[in-house]
Amino acid sequence: MAGIKRIGVLTSGGDAPGMNAAVRSVVRTAMYLGIECVGIRRGWQGLITGDIVMLNGASVSHLLSKGGTILYTARSEEFMTEAGRKKAVGTCKLLGLDGIVAIGGDGTFKGALELSRLGVPVVGVPATIDNDVGCTNYTIGFDSACNTAIECIDKLRDTMQAHERCSVVEVMGRNAGFLALYVGIAVGATAVLVPEQKLDFEKDVVEMIRRARLAGNTHFMIVVAEGVGSAVDIGNRIREALGIEPRVTVLGHIQRGGSPNARDRETATRMGYCAVNALYEGRGNSIIATQEGGIVEIPIEEALKMKKHLQMDRYRIMEVMQYGAHKV
Repeated sequence: MAGIKRIGVLTSGGDAPGMNAAVRSVVRTAMYLGIECVGIRRGWQGLITGDIVMLNGASVSHLLSKGGTILYTARSEEFMTEAGRKKAVGTCKLLGLDGIVAIGGDGTFKGALELSRLGVPVVGVPATIDNDVGCTNYTIGFDSACNTAIECIDKLRDTMQAHERCSVVEVMGRNAGFLALYVGIAVGATAVLVPEQKLDFEKDVVEMIRRARLAGNTHFMIVVAEGVGSAVDIGNRIREALGIEPRVTVLGHIQRGGSPNARDRETATRMGYCAVNALYEGRGNSIIATQEGGIVEIPIEEALKMKKHLQMDRYRIMEVMQYGAHKV
């Protein structure tokens, strides 16, 4: 589309491994199509204040393996106001931006919807370690975050086994249990607590530890999604119920850092490419999503209404693995 001469790209919300790979893809695809690319730093707030940097093919070299985001990220209360959004539109006019690629999660896309309603074409690229964006099967950063958590828990298991202890590990995910469930299956956890399942402490934790002990195990691994509550509280309840001394580890933001793995680099590259092409061909106001292994574009309003549910087949598999391991 000949009318697209210059676009902006930003990262917003929580950072995720692979965001830089997505920025790289956006810039290089734009260069290939003869489009100038402006990096907007610090998310929607940067669009309000005009915090920008010009990007080209060379400036995004060596970004595939780099964690974090070179454009920085922030949440903007000002952008949530009508006055703030009008300032953002003014910046777009001043810079001559014909569209924006916004990389982030649901919060980022709600901002994208508001901006698109004011006449600025925006295409969203889902990137969050929580994997909780309803319209897409996969979000950039999820697999890398899972691998980071798995590596940490494997190391914790070594020392827990040596000292015959119980470890309670809190992983991220806000109010979604995708990360905790995936990681729990991968590490063979004694119990996995997710916000989507109502917690029956006696059945889901105490009895699982008892059965593991009766089966001969002397160390136990409990994985807790942060949306369930504090791992410290869970540890205290285990101490009171069973008289054992749990060790609590909160992995926290370490899950967001580090070099993205192959899946996140490749997915980010494909999504960035598709986002620029959507703008180039006049299909703004959408989100790039993965569905059934392919890349699709979904209108932002429709996408934000879509819900994603925890894969209960995986939850069932986890329960079977736990039962089989603890059967006396």
